[in-house]
Amino acid sequence: MSKEAMDWALELAPPMPAQLVATLSGLARHADKKGRGAYPSVARLAAYTCKAERSVQRDLKQLRDLGLIRLGDQTAAAHLPEGKRPDVYDLAVERTVPGGRAGSDEVTRTSRVTLASSRRRGGKKKASSDSAPSDLTGDVDVRGDVDVTGDADVADGVTSTSQEGRRGRHPNQKTEPKAEPKDSYGARGSARGPDGDEERDYAWKLYGDFWLLYPKPRQPEKTKTAWRAALDRGADPGLIVKAAKAYAQHLGGKVDRYTPYSATWLNNGSYDDPLPHADDPSGEDGPYRNHDDSSRYHEGW
Repeated sequence: MSKEAMDWALELAPPMPAQLVATLSGLARHADKKGRGAYPSVARLAAYTCKAERSVQRDLKQLRDLGLIRLGDQTAAAHLPEGKRPDVYDLAVERTVPGGRAGSDEVTRTSRVTLASSRRRGGKKKASSDSAPSDLTGDVDVRGDVDVTGDADVADGVTSTSQEGRRGRHPNQKTEPKAEPKDSYGARGSARGPDGDEERDYAWKLYGDFWLLYPKPRQPEKTKTAWRAALDRGADPGLIVKAAKAYAQHLGGKVDRYTPYSATWLNNGSYDDPLPHADDPSGEDGPYRNHDDSSRYHEGW
């Protein structure tokens, strides 16, 4: 390993997109003190940089486009088997910035700020007409026209060694709870609860009571959609709960395949259907008895 080449890659080379530094340093590790004859394999560079091989190949192309590396004497790798010979690169060690990239001169500082600004926007930075003139040795232009778009073809939050974000959801994996959509209720539904957000909370509390009382609750998402549709048609949520309670009492726990699911019952408007009188310990008659608003609230809804 050449200390001179490593010092150049880490400190003296012109400012560059951040993702290129590790790849350039990996090349410098295999170059001589004049920055020549570096031919590590792409797989080795990927291991150095913790990137995918495709990302390293893009880095090498971008480094060549920026003039920071160039193809060297390919005979240096002639001893390797054909088909497994990596490209031989020379580093452009003649291109440096005065005082290194940590220097405080105006051109170096402007280059760093330009690259950082371009990375925050996630795209290219057009060269400004009033940019500071370059006084770098080696005639290097680092005034911000460098493409610094993402170097890895993996989703946000996914490392190159983990493709967790690309795998489909397992059938048994629970989905994240979805925020309840804002509902518009009919006139009858609105009259039964307080105004504004309290009205909406009141209606959804009654939905929880309905889910607990109805004798055959199934398909919760479809049931919630049917509940919203019933309220939009003007149904009274308190009346729906009373009807569900009466229907359950009428069935007396005898639920069979002819008993409609909760969503079907709501969509059919069955809460308005008359029912035979059912036994009720309270002594009240009729299918739609007074509903106790202190019923247990089903926290799942």
